[in-house]
Amino acid sequence: MGEAAGVERVYRRRRKLQGRYFAAMAGLGVPGVLQYLAGDDGMHRRTALFYGLAFLMVLVITPLNQYRAHTRVTAHGVTAQWALHARTWTWQEVYDIRVERVPGNNARRSYPEWVVRLYDFEGRRYSLPHLNDLQLDDPHAEVAELCLAAAPYRSLTWERRPGVEERIVRRAARRKAWTWVWVSAVVVPLVLVIAWGLP
Repeated sequence: MGEAAGVERVYRRRRKLQGRYFAAMAGLGVPGVLQYLAGDDGMHRRTALFYGLAFLMVLVITPLNQYRAHTRVTAHGVTAQWALHARTWTWQEVYDIRVERVPGNNARRSYPEWVVRLYDFEGRRYSLPHLNDLQLDDPHAEVAELCLAAAPYRSLTWERRPGVEERIVRRAARRKAWTWVWVSAVVVPLVLVIAWGLP
């Protein structure tokens, strides 16, 4: 009973998201709506409306995620609750829990610099809500303590396995490629819409 109490914990929002994040999202969404209102071409109006609503939806989902999302750890496993859905892993399904650095220059401005991710044995990774350096004073120490407390509930050790590590690397490369595809699919049409609307 004492051991179970040692691993039980819930990670919720402790600090507010910086206001500049919402300002940036509004700055991206509002022009799309204004362009829709000012446009006279049917396709142009529909495209502008799509982008404007997409960004405004993110503006709504983000605060919902801040208040609803959390990570719950028990003797049975880990549950990640996001804005609209939740997922639970038993300790036998958890390969590793890692603190990873966020790439890019946005870290520590509007986003965390360090985030905590759960990996399963297929090499899939999942970010755990509110386990980051914006919400925790020391995420590295927290994860080390968490893994130590969870050890009695796992049938395996936390040691690295070459086969799983290879799957993690392959999935990371695939994820990077898809990120470029999605960025191109969103940014290029947006630039064309803006250019099309210019006199």
